[in-house]
Amino acid sequence: MWEKHGTRPIAFQAFARRFAAHFALAAAMVAVSLGGGMLGYAYFEGLAWPDAFLNAAMLLGGMGPVDNPQTFGGKIFAGCYALYAGVLFLAVTAVVLGPVVHRVLHRFHWDETTSRPR
Repeated sequence: MWEKHGTRPIAFQAFARRFAAHFALAAAMVAVSLGGGMLGYAYFEGLAWPDAFLNAAMLLGGMGPVDNPQTFGGKIFAGCYALYAGVLFLAVTAVVLGPVVHRVLHRFHWDETTSRPR
């Protein structure tokens, strides 16, 4: 998928396309997670959609819920969703920074005199 060790780093335009694809994947991960959180808050807590959006977005953003859960199911859901949001943050960070870190390390280790032609 990515360039092999010893080959020339890809052109900036190709890197920009790769980064855009990774950013789109990360945005989709956040959007799906936000939708799942909204569904959970609407189902377990009976919140209206704007309130469910606010609570899910605040948890995904690391701020915590706005409305404290009142039901047993809502409390379990909020706890699990908070744990999931922490893992999602790490996953999204890895997806977005992966191409950048790879490019930096590839440029650092690439030797122009010994590289094979493409």
